[in-house]
Amino acid sequence: MTGVDVVTLGEGMMALRCQGLIHLGAPMHTSIAGAESNVAIGLSRLGHTTRWLGRVGHDESGRLVRRVLSAEQVEVDGVVDDSTAATGLVIFEQRLPDVTRVEYHRANSAGSRLQPDDVIPVLLEGRPRLLHVTGVTAALSETALETVRMAIDAARGAGVTVSLDVNYRRALWDAHAAGAVLRPLAEQADIVIASEDELSLIGSPQGLLELGPREVIVKLGPEGALAYSKDQQEPITSSASRVHVVDSVGAGDAFCAGYLSGWLDGIDLVERLRRANTVAAFAVATRGDWEGLPVRSELMLVDAPAGFALR
Repeated sequence: MTGVDVVTLGEGMMALRCQGLIHLGAPMHTSIAGAESNVAIGLSRLGHTTRWLGRVGHDESGRLVRRVLSAEQVEVDGVVDDSTAATGLVIFEQRLPDVTRVEYHRANSAGSRLQPDDVIPVLLEGRPRLLHVTGVTAALSETALETVRMAIDAARGAGVTVSLDVNYRRALWDAHAAGAVLRPLAEQADIVIASEDELSLIGSPQGLLELGPREVIVKLGPEGALAYSKDQQEPITSSASRVHVVDSVGAGDAFCAGYLSGWLDGIDLVERLRRANTVAAFAVATRGDWEGLPVRSELMLVDAPAGFALR
């Protein structure tokens, strides 16, 4: 395996996007989905080298996951094929212009069977600078949670920076169970990213900074974001880019990709938040989890005047 900037791990799924209502038999478009793979794609498009680790079924859906990630220049050499379980499936239905209904078929999926032996032997190959994990993978199964815990321990032991996106999913576990798991994970991370309502699961930003993380980033949706840092006495604020929202799914992953890209580039907190909000704007302005994520040369387009044309 070659050297990489970022390694991430989680569940990759086949995604079906319905072009109408499911119960009416509307046609569907095939793609892939997964919080961590979305971040890997976002970082790759911004010019960073990335590796995604996971377990997919030995099926055509698993081949699709590998193929799309490879096409996006995300390294997948360490992905495990599971011949006894299917790749997970997620279906998106645009029920209203700004309301998406999401249906998961992931029970006992290959991704939910992720285990430490799938990840730990190759986790640190290529000397990654950053490990990115999310609360989604921690919620999938006991073995997936153990994989996340061991990956964090291995990264910390090797001096690799760890980022955690809380990414709480009510369909996977209740708030009490999630908090009991996510709080210790957050305390071990160097960078914690959470939406405002997820803070009740992991504690206040100021409290977390006293326990371990160097930075706590709070996503405020259309209101932008806040950054708390051990190096700053007061939180830093950043407003969101104003765009027409087409599909809000994937906005959080896009935000993470933008922020972590700024961290990798060594830019200051203000500019990291600005890049995070910019990448998130591209995501919500385009249908799909990751399809609309920008390449680096496109970031400036968010500030272009109305009617601007690229010629």
